[in-house]
Amino acid sequence: MNKLKIQNRYIPISLFFVALFSVVFSMQELTGLPVTNGVFWFSAQVMILFYFFKAKKYFFDKKQNKIMIWVKLYLVWNVFNIIRGLFFAETYWDWKTLATNGFALLVPIACYAATNLSILQSSFNFYLRFTLPLFVVISFLINTDAYGFYLVPISFLILFLPVIKMPWKWVVLAIGLFTVLADLTARSNVIRFVVPMAMCFLYYFRFIVSTKIYELIRKIFFITPLLFLFLAVNFDFNVFKMDEYIKGNYTEMRTDGSGNKVEDDLIADSRSFMYTEALLTANYYNSWWMGRSPARGVISESFGDSDLNKRGERASNEMAIANVFNWTGIIGVILYFMVFYKASYLAINKSNSVFSKIMGIFVAFRWVYAWVEDANYFNLTYFILWFMLGICYSSSFRKMNDREVKEWVRGIFEKKKPMPKKMMFKSYNL
Repeated sequence: MNKLKIQNRYIPISLFFVALFSVVFSMQELTGLPVTNGVFWFSAQVMILFYFFKAKKYFFDKKQNKIMIWVKLYLVWNVFNIIRGLFFAETYWDWKTLATNGFALLVPIACYAATNLSILQSSFNFYLRFTLPLFVVISFLINTDAYGFYLVPISFLILFLPVIKMPWKWVVLAIGLFTVLADLTARSNVIRFVVPMAMCFLYYFRFIVSTKIYELIRKIFFITPLLFLFLAVNFDFNVFKMDEYIKGNYTEMRTDGSGNKVEDDLIADSRSFMYTEALLTANYYNSWWMGRSPARGVISESFGDSDLNKRGERASNEMAIANVFNWTGIIGVILYFMVFYKASYLAINKSNSVFSKIMGIFVAFRWVYAWVEDANYFNLTYFILWFMLGICYSSSFRKMNDREVKEWVRGIFEKKKPMPKKMMFKSYNL
């Protein structure tokens, strides 16, 4: 298999199909079109993962194996739990659940490909030239709350907004604002785009904000979920019950799957029950350490009626940590934590550019957000997250200074500009 085809064609085209898969369920819900054919998308996901495994073989520098040990351990643990799932599956729907959740658990393989800056550049370049323009048509076929699933690569580019040339700077900013304002009730889309907009301003304070400050912010992010969990258990303070400490009426009108206008409460608690169901399930099945495997879900009073097996289970939910915990147990959560912790540490403390430090802060924030949403599904949002983790692990990226990062970013927006080898394969001292 031609290496350049994998880099410049197969990986970018794979992400094109991931982008489509990210919105097909919304498309079918809104239009009724039969676009969720299981056999087709099952085959597509197998091929997509195959090309990423090939990219790992051809484009991953083995010198990075040591610093990516937590990614490797997390993937190995996921594969082990997928195999466990073969023994937990009992019906057709269990096997389908195992395939769906199993594919999601294999998405971290994208992290290896993302350590190669040429693959990253080719992928985002292809997205801007071919995948993004198709949104003009797709936007009429999906609900507004699904816009962010298709446009999520723009949230990555927003982090580099200060060094993007005109007119692309305005295009990227306009798409980001459009995604936010299109549906304010899609809180995750709002957060995933607004936070990068805020963080990109750190570039202008690069001579003021020291590495120690970045490191302090990073540690605060990693401590925050554990602190709130402690407060909830010991002092009955639930951060998700915002109506108890935020006064006022915060409602917006949105369009539901049937095209009807409905009122949505922006501060409603839609997460506490997920923690309750995940913990009760672990207690009932004594699956604390290893989880129930990706073949089985949590016992759910809220969504159990939709279980086609009639067991009252919910196969997955919108909160990443709940899924990781249910599928792979406390061991999986610890490994997931270490992947994020190591990535952000390297990006902030072992790098030469402010953009690497900003990426490290954003990755630390995404650890916090995994306790709120950031669902680990096989979609473009999750792939881009692992691209971000990969760029934090990438010694090539961390070796670059601000000027070199600017040159690399601007190359994303040009038609075909081969990346200088000195930037693709810089020495791995970091």
